[in-house]
Amino acid sequence: MQNEAIAGLTEFPVARPAGCPFDPPAELSRIRDQRPLTRLTYPDGHVGWLVTGYEEVRAVLADRRFSSRYELSHYPMPGGESVEIPSAPPGDLTGIDDPEHARLRKLLTARFTVRRMRQLTDHVEQITAEHLDAMERQGPEVDLVQAYAHPIPAVMICELLGVPYADRATFQSYAASVNNVDSTPEEMMAAYGALMEYVGQLVPAKRAQPTDDILSELTTSDLTDEELAGLGTFLLGAGLDTTANMLALGTFALLRNPEQAAALRADPGIAEGAVEELLRYLSITHTGIRAALEDVELGGEVIKAGESVTISMQTANRDPRKFADPDSLDLTRKATGHLTFGHGIHQCLGQQLARVEMRVAFPALFTRFPTLRLAVPPEDVPLRPDHQNIYGVRRLPVTWDRG
Repeated sequence: MQNEAIAGLTEFPVARPAGCPFDPPAELSRIRDQRPLTRLTYPDGHVGWLVTGYEEVRAVLADRRFSSRYELSHYPMPGGESVEIPSAPPGDLTGIDDPEHARLRKLLTARFTVRRMRQLTDHVEQITAEHLDAMERQGPEVDLVQAYAHPIPAVMICELLGVPYADRATFQSYAASVNNVDSTPEEMMAAYGALMEYVGQLVPAKRAQPTDDILSELTTSDLTDEELAGLGTFLLGAGLDTTANMLALGTFALLRNPEQAAALRADPGIAEGAVEELLRYLSITHTGIRAALEDVELGGEVIKAGESVTISMQTANRDPRKFADPDSLDLTRKATGHLTFGHGIHQCLGQQLARVEMRVAFPALFTRFPTLRLAVPPEDVPLRPDHQNIYGVRRLPVTWDRG
């Protein structure tokens, strides 16, 4: 394995260890421990780099000599021989660089501050309680993804964007199709187009009759209607799919670590730290790509201009050089510094909203249903494909004892 790591990889590892759905691919972890910066041959033949260590990943994310522009990168996942990554659509903050990135992000930063998001806590608690009530009426067996994990962030992002109540079911169905791993690429593109069209129609309505929401506030900026529609669509995707998968996969992890679930149930006050540890442990946004704009020296190697760099957040967050006993889930751990929300100028804009939602939703779920458990064997829980950038479960059948 040492020789293979030095020579470089001919394929990016994606298969997780059998029976360990929360752990990174074992090969990635071995590479990190032996050579955290190594050569990687991409499916289209491009020879770039794979970065797996905590310090090295953090350095790439912080260095503006590495571009986030999609069209400059090569697709690392197996089967991507013919994948051409298009440039970012209008409003997509993750696929652009400064100064355009800074111009758009500046308009949003004040609307996603820690203080402003924490002011939403009472409302998140209300929405969470409503869905717990609905689960209790429907149960005792439900799919937690559909009953709880998906609707809570969906309702919140709809309200923040000012989607009219009557339109929310349609709006959320488009979003579900875009993020559905079983959809064909054509179906996903059609759903994305429908979503963009809907938000595009919402923008002039907000200009004419602004309400108390982010989209209305942004109509007072110098953004074009196309940019506003793009930003709205981007915020929906960023605020829905990631948090929904964290809530579902996090619940799965807690059910597989009952002593940790018991600790959260016994003391909901540990929720803040527990959420950070779940974010570190699961790393659902596990892989990123950057492209070197110029020659960069990193870890004793020179990354040449034009070379793609694949960064593994999941192995960085499990790096023993940063976190002791990193493969254990410990809700009392101080997981400060994890890279699940990224680092540098592209750090997740909506991370404070996601934190508020999770700090409320996890303890509320385990407190309301103290006997919550899987309704199927753990090996029968269907997982999202390993090669997709957001990891999680497709469904999470759970049950509990009626009180």
